[in-house]
Amino acid sequence: MMAMSGLMRVMEKAARKAGQRLRRDFGEVEHLQVSRKGPSDFVSKADQAAERTIWDELRAARPEWGFLMEEAGELPGDPTKPRFIVDPLDGTTNFLHGIPHFAISIAVQEPKLDGSGWGEVTAGIVYQPVTDESFWAEKSRGAWLQDRRLRVSARRNLDEAVIGTGIPFANRGDMGEWTRIYHELGPRVAGIRRFGAASLDLAWVAAGRFDGFWESALQPYDTAAGCLLVREAGGFVSDFRGRSLPICDETVLAGNDALHSRLHKLLAGALKAG
Repeated sequence: MMAMSGLMRVMEKAARKAGQRLRRDFGEVEHLQVSRKGPSDFVSKADQAAERTIWDELRAARPEWGFLMEEAGELPGDPTKPRFIVDPLDGTTNFLHGIPHFAISIAVQEPKLDGSGWGEVTAGIVYQPVTDESFWAEKSRGAWLQDRRLRVSARRNLDEAVIGTGIPFANRGDMGEWTRIYHELGPRVAGIRRFGAASLDLAWVAAGRFDGFWESALQPYDTAAGCLLVREAGGFVSDFRGRSLPICDETVLAGNDALHSRLHKLLAGALKAG
């Protein structure tokens, strides 16, 4: 077993503390489904409270670091120090509807040495409060689920592969693009799944539960930790053009070496046809 670094222990503590609150709030959301007003306002407050809990814990441990957060946005710190990238509730719609599939995502991104912006992601955790699963990774130290080493799927054939995706909704994303990709991939794979939390989808690729994943129109806080998890589990992550960026968020394609290559070829063909 690889022991967590001090930084990763801080990140896990923050995620677990926020997760306890989200578990309690999730139970309340299920009861609120029958109310006339509905649970939307309650969920928004739960999201903000989780973010505040994470911010308080991380800020206390690394007071000079900056933040990029879903709710609060960018909170600059010392530009020579890393920053935390935080999604306090990935899968908000699931949470809102009482579907027990959502996660907290926290990543660490390093500044570029030349001061021109942000570079590689060196630590990440995706925590699923309902199942109490902690997927974590540190650069060059592997990917883990609690104390179990993770490896991407070893499947080599598309007809055996289950692929995760995110479907465009509410004017977010390009439905025409997604449809072309689906029509290209769907007949060739064993199944396509849409569960509604990109950070968990990528963690599941790292764990070998999914054999691949694609989505577009995401944000850095959706994928920063997940991209590192897949790479440290021996997989590949790129954008739709095949570029291996530190964080693939506008477009992301993930899988093991063989399947990533095949999926990218099919995806590129679908986009070219459009």
